[in-house]
Amino acid sequence: MRLFVALPLPGSARDEIAALLGRMKDCEWPVRWVRDEGLHLTLKFYGEVAPERLDVIEESIRFAVAGTGPLPLRLDALGAFPNARRPRVLWVGLDAPPALELLQDRLERQGEEIGFPPEGAPFQPHVTLGRVREGHRLPEALARLDDSYERVAFLATEVVLYESVLSREGPRYEARATIPLAG
Repeated sequence: MRLFVALPLPGSARDEIAALLGRMKDCEWPVRWVRDEGLHLTLKFYGEVAPERLDVIEESIRFAVAGTGPLPLRLDALGAFPNARRPRVLWVGLDAPPALELLQDRLERQGEEIGFPPEGAPFQPHVTLGRVREGHRLPEALARLDDSYERVAFLATEVVLYESVLSREGPRYEARATIPLAG
């Protein structure tokens, strides 16, 4: 099973991003777009994991989350990895308190203790919107859309351990454990 832990987006933020995705899809860019139900903020990717490791991973997440309360977040500017001139991944950023970075770091360290190496790249809170198709270029219209959505503020109240189930229609995310951010 392919596992990752993420913050799900509440309705208001998910709806705003879904509306933005609709406008982006109308541009007919060469992009594989994320489905609306797949919108989330990834905190730690575990990759392929044997099913018998599920309990150990869930326990490490519970330990990392302990003491973390709800997190106030806000949608922020559009961006791209590796950069806007040569985008491969399109995303909407999140304005977040330092507590989010601390939580992500704790998840990385807990993951490392049970055999999952840290990502290595600096953490940049974002929600992936789509991936530019191999061999294609994206027109420089991303900046045009940056003011076309509301910077919705919301409260993240839980983390979810998801399994990514691959299908012809793209990945489907199934919750394996939900852990409240209760402080």
